[in-house]
Amino acid sequence: MALLHQFQLRNGTVTYRSKFLQSNSYLTNRQHNRIVVSEFGTLAMPDPCKNVFERFMSHFDTPKPSDNASVSYVVYKGDYYVSSENTFMYKVDPETLETKEKVDWSKFIAVNGATAHPHYASDGTTYNMGNSYGKHGTRYNIIEIPPQKSNCSDTLEGAKVLCSIAPMDKMKPSYYHSFGMSENYIVFIEQPIKLNLMRIITSKFRGKPISEGINWEPQHNTRFHVVNKHTGEVLPGQWYSKPFATFHQINAFEDHGCVVLDLCCQDDGKTLATYKLQNMRRSGVDLYQVYNSVSRTFPRRFVLPLNMSSDAPVGKNLNPLPYTLAKAVKDADGKVWCTHENLHPEGFEIFGGLEFPQINYSQYSGKKYRYFYGCGFRHFIGDSLMKVDVETKNFKIWQEEGSYPSEPVFVPVPNATAEDNGVILSVVISPDENRSAFLLVLDAETFKELGRAEVPVEMPYGFHGIFRSH
Repeated sequence: MALLHQFQLRNGTVTYRSKFLQSNSYLTNRQHNRIVVSEFGTLAMPDPCKNVFERFMSHFDTPKPSDNASVSYVVYKGDYYVSSENTFMYKVDPETLETKEKVDWSKFIAVNGATAHPHYASDGTTYNMGNSYGKHGTRYNIIEIPPQKSNCSDTLEGAKVLCSIAPMDKMKPSYYHSFGMSENYIVFIEQPIKLNLMRIITSKFRGKPISEGINWEPQHNTRFHVVNKHTGEVLPGQWYSKPFATFHQINAFEDHGCVVLDLCCQDDGKTLATYKLQNMRRSGVDLYQVYNSVSRTFPRRFVLPLNMSSDAPVGKNLNPLPYTLAKAVKDADGKVWCTHENLHPEGFEIFGGLEFPQINYSQYSGKKYRYFYGCGFRHFIGDSLMKVDVETKNFKIWQEEGSYPSEPVFVPVPNATAEDNGVILSVVISPDENRSAFLLVLDAETFKELGRAEVPVEMPYGFHGIFRSH
């Protein structure tokens, strides 16, 4: 169940609070004192108080989306929401963590959900992506939400679908967790993690969770779709890469007629199937065997040349940028095959790769940048924090034995002039019952610890967070 956390720093004092999101799923489960609402990876069992016939017939019920908004905080029109990836979000009070209002995307636009990783333009306009399933088949939709409210009760009024993209296979659209955005373009990565719609629709009948309908199909390549975010035009280029999986993009920017796209990538997309409760409950050698079966995630750079004429040379690297080794080679059929450049040095593998990337978003999102931050994964969950220089490939690391930090959140110093002039915030937990969880503060430039605020309560590991100034 979604548990909201808050560390508040005020006048040299740090306070902590947490509250469960008062979703229908949480309230229903609490009322029955067991899981009765199915989640992404958890199938609720039939009520044992029902008779045999009623329990049998319950398997034929259509799966209903949970409103357990447990992935991340998002902001629309200045209001704070918690979101997952389905049709429901909850507006929350960022000061008190009180649950305020349930919001259904489908009441405003024809989508069946949206990601928990929108992008924000400098004028406050928000962009997101969501799928739709209807009589015209499956579509990937780019969503635009205006920056201002029309009235005090406004939530998603004025949201519109900027454009729709047809999947390569309408019955097996790709799963995606985020997307890229530069100053003028949105980049959608259609990867070979496939949603088998028939298996998902029949999951309850088959006694399987929804996650069992998501499969890695590496016989398909990865495709990049580029959309002009001002006009909604889908650019006609065909950019492809060998199969890879990505959950989080780092940044995207434009340079000399190209979009430079930086992502955290895996060569094997079976990760979702590995993070099951039965695996997480393992220990010792058994746990490390499961961990060692998971493909590591590494930061990579792709270059997508946009202004290609029909007579662009075949077989030649079309990347004009001298500072990156990424390649974009046109085939005789007009497809452009993109080969990545690693954004890490040799030997980076010993730290388990990197995930949960963050940048100085308010100043450098959609722009050429130099630094990003993330978690190293020598375990099932992050066990270190890293700062990577994309120009030199050098990196700095913070780690402490038995400590597991969450996604690093970059907070710039007011009126900062340097890109890395700020601090990194991360919530660190430990399985050692004699150690407290704590909020860690690092100098973003030196990556040295500035301080920590310990919390004498048990705290679960969390992925994503957000900073809000008073």
